[in-house]
Amino acid sequence: MAASGPVAVGIIGAGNISDQYLTHLSTFPDIELRAIGDQIEERAREQGAKYGVPRAGGVDVVLNDPDIEIVVNLTIPAVHVEVSESIIAAGKHVWTEKPIGVDRDSSQRLLRVAEAAGLRVGVAPDTVLGPGVQTAKRAIARGDIGQPLFAQTTFQWQGPEVFHPNPAFLYARGGGPLLDMGPYYVSTLVHIFGPVAAVAALGLKGTETRTVQVGPLAGEIFPVEVPSTVSVLMQFERGGQGQSLYSTDSPLKRAGIVEIAGTEGTMVIPDPNTFGGEITITRPLKDASSVQDTVDVPQEGTLTGRGLGVLDMARSIRAGRPHVATGKFGYHVLDTLLTIEETAVAGGFAPVASTLGEIGSLAADFDPTARTL
Repeated sequence: MAASGPVAVGIIGAGNISDQYLTHLSTFPDIELRAIGDQIEERAREQGAKYGVPRAGGVDVVLNDPDIEIVVNLTIPAVHVEVSESIIAAGKHVWTEKPIGVDRDSSQRLLRVAEAAGLRVGVAPDTVLGPGVQTAKRAIARGDIGQPLFAQTTFQWQGPEVFHPNPAFLYARGGGPLLDMGPYYVSTLVHIFGPVAAVAALGLKGTETRTVQVGPLAGEIFPVEVPSTVSVLMQFERGGQGQSLYSTDSPLKRAGIVEIAGTEGTMVIPDPNTFGGEITITRPLKDASSVQDTVDVPQEGTLTGRGLGVLDMARSIRAGRPHVATGKFGYHVLDTLLTIEETAVAGGFAPVASTLGEIGSLAADFDPTARTL
């Protein structure tokens, strides 16, 4: 393998997400895309031809290339660890889509195997490496909102079956809005507040089955194996709290909401499923008659897209320094998400001793301006 010059990269997995990686990786001068492989070889060949990747076909096309240094694992979550271990066995560094795995034991084993082999593991999402979150992180670190106190995040909509041609895996073990979208939000909060110490959660399934709405499988019914709505409370080791909602049971879409409240202001951060956007700080009122001040935080850095973490890993390999989105970071995010999932099933709150009977309502014709007495 080369000790200088562009880093040769291969991709395993030519599904939906591969377009986003290929679009950006093909434009980075420090990356040389060498091969793409998939169990469905024709799909890999189509993507290879579309993006000018020299070699395409089965998985072995990538694993057996002696010049490839990093392999990007874009398979489904259930086989992330299996595929990543095969990449390590082939003597190559791994960048894996999130989550690192679907359970703690196999994910920890992957990290041990990689360390023993002297190879690196990087874990998505790399959106948190974009100018949006990184600018916000620097601003908070330098005290722009004082001491950060708590975070609020929201992701809710009706679900990926409205656009994804084969969405069943997104409701299977390792999926659901928590494991699919949670990594973006939890990674952002861990970047800002540090590691998570404790969580509490409630979860539910809006329905036991879902229906594919687009593509050749439209009309096919599949089971919902994990909670489709999860409400979360988080406590961070270094102080600070967070509350989050993850749901695919809401016709009303509210997504990408990340707010960090501090002693000297509340910061609104861009959607963590994107790489950048508007960052604002709302300042406290000086007095009851004053106008509340909201200021923009200039975004620093170059806006790109998926593949940014692969690029950071490649440059880090050449420089002999740690990359940012490490396997250890990815594992902590997974561990946090699994703890949330487990707590949501078991029930994460102590019972409330008091109770209520039926709660009354006002009549529809209740008129506060009418004289009735």
